[in-house]
Amino acid sequence: MYLDKEKKQEIFGQYGKSNTDTGSPEAQIALFSYRINHLTEHLKSNHKDYTTERSLKKLVGKRRRLLDYLYRIDIERYRAIVKALGLRK
Repeated sequence: MYLDKEKKQEIFGQYGKSNTDTGSPEAQIALFSYRINHLTEHLKSNHKDYTTERSLKKLVGKRRRLLDYLYRIDIERYRAIVKALGLRK
């Protein structure tokens, strides 16, 4: 499996407040970004996999909503996570 418990804890530890911080917007955005990158690579070789394409679009929308939320509440945290993950905008 591409996303096991150890990988999640690593992502949460790097972008959240701790390894068990699963609720902060930064940790969720980082997890969504990891999943989006994985699905993007999958779709490059399986371009007719429409179910995965739909899932990818849903994940991108969730990440966008979280980024918009973070932008509204704390612009500095928003800028930090966008820079750390290398997202556009």
